[in-house]
Amino acid sequence: MTKTELAGKVYDRLIEAYPEATISLNHRDPWQLLVATILSAQCTDKQVNKVTQELFEEYSNARQMSRAKLEKLKAIVRPTGFYNNKAEAIKGASKYIIENNGGKVPDDMETLLELPGVGRKTANVVLGDGFGIPGVVVDTHVKRISYRIGLTNQKRPENIESDLNEIFPKDQWIALGHLMIAHGRKICKARNPRCEQCFMEDICAQVEVPTAERS
Repeated sequence: MTKTELAGKVYDRLIEAYPEATISLNHRDPWQLLVATILSAQCTDKQVNKVTQELFEEYSNARQMSRAKLEKLKAIVRPTGFYNNKAEAIKGASKYIIENNGGKVPDDMETLLELPGVGRKTANVVLGDGFGIPGVVVDTHVKRISYRIGLTNQKRPENIESDLNEIFPKDQWIALGHLMIAHGRKICKARNPRCEQCFMEDICAQVEVPTAERS
């Protein structure tokens, strides 16, 4: 089976199992999505949604956020962890948007990567779910599942993204991230994966991955 054939089989099984899979970060526009995604690093989406409910009531747009008192911002986002860096990032990103991009969230990878706190994962989330621009989000779930089932042998997220781009059709890129994240949360966990319940166990069993590296 070629990698492209494997990708097709994996996608078909995922979409059948998780037809409603979508982003779980609450947002109303690309700016809110950008802020929520920055806050989601090393934090659950559920916790981020609790924090952003208060955050967006206090700062409803990029201009207001760019003028926020940093200490107050830190206090609000504290429950998401790494709050010093995150507060500085969302304030800095908002300031950049106001001063350099006409108050609008950039809709291209190159400019998004210039924003504080934004890497390729965050940029692809914003492009895909904020603007409908295809991109593969490689988070810890996507990285783990792609490696376990033999879609890539790479370890660096940008290399995994490149591999997935090559074997999945472009119109599947946005959904692919949501599907793999749903599967990673429910079945293919980092520790104690529920292989006996997995509809891709037959595929995974054929991939020679050392046990120590399966996380």
